[in-house]
Amino acid sequence: MITKIKNVKRTPSGPLEHLFLENDLVLGWNLEQSADLELDGKGGLIVPAFLEPHAHLREPGQTEKEDLESGLSAATAGGYGTVVCMPNTIPVLDDPGILSSLIRKAETLGLARLRPSAALSRGQKGESLADLALLKEAGATMFTDDGRTNEDAHLLRRALEYAHSLGRVVSVHAEDASLRKDGVMNEGVVSEELGLPGNPWAAESGRVARDLELCELTGARLHIQHLSTRQALERVREAKKRGVNVTCEVCCHHLTLTDESLRGFNAVYKVAPPLRTQRDCDALLGGLLDGTVDCLATDHAPHTLAEKERDLLEAPFGIGNIEVAFPLLYTRLVLEKGLSLERLIHLMTEGVSRVLGWPPSTLEPGMPADVTVLDLETGREVKPLEFRSKAKFSPWAGETLKGWPILTLVRGKVAHQI
Repeated sequence: MITKIKNVKRTPSGPLEHLFLENDLVLGWNLEQSADLELDGKGGLIVPAFLEPHAHLREPGQTEKEDLESGLSAATAGGYGTVVCMPNTIPVLDDPGILSSLIRKAETLGLARLRPSAALSRGQKGESLADLALLKEAGATMFTDDGRTNEDAHLLRRALEYAHSLGRVVSVHAEDASLRKDGVMNEGVVSEELGLPGNPWAAESGRVARDLELCELTGARLHIQHLSTRQALERVREAKKRGVNVTCEVCCHHLTLTDESLRGFNAVYKVAPPLRTQRDCDALLGGLLDGTVDCLATDHAPHTLAEKERDLLEAPFGIGNIEVAFPLLYTRLVLEKGLSLERLIHLMTEGVSRVLGWPPSTLEPGMPADVTVLDLETGREVKPLEFRSKAKFSPWAGETLKGWPILTLVRGKVAHQI
């Protein structure tokens, strides 16, 4: 089947062009070729579909919060063609059979591709390694105990060595649980004024320092998730200068929200690691600009509204944000803070590919037909009740953003269209 996507631009100021797809591959540009299906890109910017390295889809075991269909549908609405889901489900994704069954189910949905991560330790308890080789064979794209911190340094060292031999990256939630304790927000002026238990920057920075030492010791590949503090970012920057084989990601909420948001005691702003200060936001943006940060992630973590309406001390951590990530970052960082559009797209495509060791994301002939068309001009209001995700609430509800995906194709088939 030949599909023609007409009236799209390769650059914002470029001419209108036409991209042709044949089944699940890119065929070429501006061909003299008839098409079985024509799609109108309406003058939008066409890019490789975004890659999400860090999302919680909640299946199995917590499908009242999200499931594969709702989560992957939300991803396509956000312009994503591939999603790496986290293993902190019920049961934990430490069983090859469960992992492969999720992949098979996702393939029947016709939505974003699913590339699951698998638990690094059995049950994510941090006591013994999971069967990493069998999990890789079942389709695991990385190993992580995300949702829990790795307290046993010896176990993490062995995991790094083993994963490296398998050609897989280890991804860590770098936070000292004993220092974090019961903190529900960033420790600082705001937490003191509100009388809430705080989570200090040193909990992240100190654990990043330890994990970088293990990375340097083993020579293995380490990926640090959801970096949130300027101190931890500086440790990563210094380690990279020494040639340490480390990468890191930053999430959209840590770039656009601060601990000031918690003044209303609204648990929609309760995330782990917590929202930090404006100074941290500015430092993280600097990390995007200078290349210290390798990719962007959402850490999409949906919960029920009833859970997020609990007292701030009792509500779960997490924000559902995969549908608004690009418009939010385009509006806040590109239009308002000077980040280049090219760099933003790189961080959501090629940057993720490099972290995970995947082929580069391009729209050249022969590449996978996973594409997204972006409307960079039209402002649209964030309307959580219209989200495809089950988490129909948002810190950005009511805001007007630009850069919304208007068309997403995965494997050459329409998965989202406005």
